[in-house]
Amino acid sequence: MIIAVDGPSGVGKGTLAKALAEHYGYAFLDTGLLYRQVALVVLDQGKDPENEEEALVVACEIDPTTAHDDRLRSPEVSTAASQVAKHLGVREALLQFQKDFADTSVSMRGGVVLDGRDIGTNILPHAEKKLYLTAHTEVRAERRYQELIDRGEKTTFDEVLAHVKARDKRDQERVHAPLRPAED
Repeated sequence: MIIAVDGPSGVGKGTLAKALAEHYGYAFLDTGLLYRQVALVVLDQGKDPENEEEALVVACEIDPTTAHDDRLRSPEVSTAASQVAKHLGVREALLQFQKDFADTSVSMRGGVVLDGRDIGTNILPHAEKKLYLTAHTEVRAERRYQELIDRGEKTTFDEVLAHVKARDKRDQERVHAPLRPAED
């Protein structure tokens, strides 16, 4: 069984996907963390997330099993993640890992749950179950704002709302694998 959970930032995809994976005993992959990891390394190396060649070099060398840095959830990395995610080369470099993870997990555990922006439309269009979550922008911004405050970060609701709106725009308008519900 393959379950794809897609939707915009801050809607609760990860919370639902983790709960489903735990309930069914399936493996879980937060695909957004892969892009966040690429973004973090790009930023740490002083490179530009808008530069596809620089981001691609990082994506090809990344070890997805080491995505445990607390900075992966920071607003700066979040912004950079959506910037690197629009590059076709980066998407292709991470695509095979995601497909292999799904195949291995189905073989070993009987199922897998992946969450992201394009799981049901691009990564695993053959998934048996596809969910698309959404909520009003202000609700998602409030949720993200509370997460950041709870982690001790200094920000305002207006800053978070602007970030969520900009992220949505980038994710929905990117040329390669834009954020949208699967037709099925």
